[in-house]
Amino acid sequence: MKQLTPCPTKIEINEVAPRDGLQIEARFVPTEEKIRWIDALSTTGLRRIEATSFTSPKAIPNLRDAADVVTGIQRQEGVAITVLVPNVKGTERALACQVDEINLVMSASDSHGLANLRMTPERSLEQFAAILDVTKGSGVFINASLSTAFGCPFEGEVPEARVLELVEKLIGLGIQGFTLCDTTGMANPAQVKCLCEAVLERWPETPFTLHFHNTRGMGLANALAAWQAGITRFDASLGGLGGCPFAPGATGNVCTEDLVHMFEAMGVDTGVDLDALLEITATLPDLIGHDVPGQVVKAGKSNRRYAMPATSSQSS
Repeated sequence: MKQLTPCPTKIEINEVAPRDGLQIEARFVPTEEKIRWIDALSTTGLRRIEATSFTSPKAIPNLRDAADVVTGIQRQEGVAITVLVPNVKGTERALACQVDEINLVMSASDSHGLANLRMTPERSLEQFAAILDVTKGSGVFINASLSTAFGCPFEGEVPEARVLELVEKLIGLGIQGFTLCDTTGMANPAQVKCLCEAVLERWPETPFTLHFHNTRGMGLANALAAWQAGITRFDASLGGLGGCPFAPGATGNVCTEDLVHMFEAMGVDTGVDLDALLEITATLPDLIGHDVPGQVVKAGKSNRRYAMPATSSQSS
């Protein structure tokens, strides 16, 4: 009989809203406001913050101020600043800003890779090798995000064996950590549990992060399944912002404050000050110009209590 792994009692939350959340917003958030936002997030107990992407301003105009943002934020001890880079040029720009972590991205499916990056997974592997050459000796942690790990909006099912094959190749290149991404919210909890158990069994010492989108309302359920499988690292986006601009039907990421609330209510230590996080979330509509899909900021925490409604007295 297979021995069950105890569920972790402590996890870490990695905030991706400054990059994944802002990349598809209609309004450009001014650089100084981004910096104030990230500085505030850095004081809440989040372990990593994906601050921006060093990509072409033509591709993602909302993140055209990447270098100014990274060099302008106040670094907090224990909070890693990570950035997404698409190529060698972006890597060199990121290294010049002294980031803590570089996040590379590739797709598990050919179709999404061509739509999102204009290259197949095999071509991405070649580019990653060149990027790793540039980062040698820098001391920067290198993470690879594997998009469409749970399904492709163009091809449908992505076999688990394909994901494992790509992880194995990336480890061979020297990648240190991985993010398994449910890019368009196609995953289900049973599928998530199986893939998470598979990667943890094969590479127990490798840090794996799970990145869920709430496109079909299963973000929290999938996060719970990943945790039950032994995952301790989760991406999330404040207010539920985000979505891939090159994936049809993609909507926001699993919401940071909702994810923290769920785990804390279960007695799982996230290290995050939920009240402080909710205060920041409440400022999002003014920052981006519209309401956000997060639930806890609207309903309050589950321990919120209300006064009993006044009852009318009845005459005898």
